[in-house]
Amino acid sequence: MKDDEAYRDKLTPLQFRVTREKGTERAFSGEYEKEKGSGVYQCICCETPLFSSQAKYDSGSGWPSYFAPIDGAPVVETSDDAFGMRRTEVSCGQCDAHLGHVFPDGPPPTGLRYCINSASLNFTTETPSAAQD
Repeated sequence: MKDDEAYRDKLTPLQFRVTREKGTERAFSGEYEKEKGSGVYQCICCETPLFSSQAKYDSGSGWPSYFAPIDGAPVVETSDDAFGMRRTEVSCGQCDAHLGHVFPDGPPPTGLRYCINSASLNFTTETPSAAQD
């Protein structure tokens, strides 16, 4: 795991604030909120694959939303009582980057809405050979 200075050198100020200081980006401002391509969303800090475009949906919340992480992805959920609200924080289990929150108001099959900051992600498109594997 890198220290804050190493992340500060790697990330933009917004990416650092979101992932290392548990910030959030403004609704409807994120790079991936309207992304429709086929691929994988990785942790911006450690490049660990976390969410698939196949689980992405338009929640209308203003942030990229997924009904589930990739099977086996190290997505960690912890209780978050900040700002007088009870929520469940979502972070990367590989590098402890703050990703966003998960809510119990998503679509089938899970009924969950992983509401994730674009600033915490990197999107990689699938190549035809990768999509067939």
